[in-house]
Parts: sequence; C-alpha cells; structure tokens
Amino acid sequence: VLLYSTISWMWDEERLPLSKIVLQGDLQYVSAFDVQRAFGQLDHIGTFMSQDINELQSSAQSIPWVSHASIRKQWPDTIKVFLTEYQVKAIWNGNSLLDDKGVVFNGDIAQVNEEHVKLYGPDGSAPEVLNIWKQYSPKFQQIGLNISSLVLNERRAWQIILDNGIRLELGKESLEERINRFFLLYKQLGNDSERVSYIDLR
Repeated sequence: VLLYSTISWMWDEERLPLSKIVLQGDLQYVSAFDVQRAFGQLDHIGTFMSQDINELQSSAQSIPWVSHASIRKQWPDTIKVFLTEYQVKAIWNGNSLLDDKGVVFNGDIAQVNEEHVKLYGPDGSAPEVLNIWKQYSPKFQQIGLNISSLVLNERRAWQIILDNGIRLELGKESLEERINRFFLLYKQLGNDSERVSYIDLR
C-alpha cells in the first residue's frame, strides 16, 4: 500500500509539475521562447516522472535552427535543454539554408548576417552541389574571383555566376576540363575581361 501510494503521488498530475526550462548551448538563433513555444505545441506535458524525454527531444529538434537536441530532467521540476545549432554554409534554392554537410534546413534567411554563396539544384542534390562548390571555389579565389552562384539545373547542366558578373555555361560533362579552359581564357583576356558577361564553355 505504501509503495502504491508513493507511486500514485509521484505520478499525480498536480504534483511535481515540470515548470522550469534551462537552455544551454552556444546559441545565436534559438531563444528560450522558441523552446517554450515548441513544447507548448505538445498535446500534454506530464510530470517529472511521467513526461517522455524522447517526446521533448523531438519537439526541440523541430525548431528550424536546431540540428541536435539533448534533454534531461533535474529534480524536482526542471527540464535541461542542450541545443546545437546548424552552421550556415550556403543559401539553397533561394529560400532554404545548407550546413557544411549539405543538410537542408529552414532557418530564417533574414537572420543571417554574413554573405554566403547561393546554390541551386533539384531536390536531393544539395550535397553534390555543395561539394562541387567546395572543390572549385578555392581555384577561382586563386585568380581573384569568387563564385556567387552555382546552379545545377533539371537537365543536370552546370552554371556558375562569378562575383564580377561573368556567367559560365559549363554543360553536363567534363566539368573540370571546362573550368580549367576558363582559367586559361581569363588570363588571356586580361583587362578585357571587364567587358565580358557570358562565356559558353560547352
């Protein structure tokens, strides 16, 4: 009877309510209010004993900027929430963001202060497009240029737009060969490159 009474008391909805949130992590975009709002969308938050940690974790990870959430309870009424945010590497298809692994997430682009390359491609192609940018961006930087946009269209053809306004049409095949061809051409153009806006390397 004593055991039953103790368990009943601990699981009583009016006892040991979870009433405090402690937010931890190196956070730039996620606030305590975001976490409260996410938890508030749950159908029901139980007591210290009855609340499912996995449910809270799934709720926290639904916040757009959160890449990983770790939740634990602290007696008698506290939820400790440790969050890791996505780190922006690129803007994807104009309305989403990419992290360094090519994971697409829906953080608010308006919150991003730094300039980032704009990448475009069909669904599921984000890691491939990001890797191509990582591969060739340093080579363009060696000649004083930056890739401002990299596009993989539905026909699997590549296009690069540089920060000096030049657009490169690269087609579907022999990408490295065609980019190297541009480097040779760019050196030959010299100051005349300022008069060029489009180069078809196919």
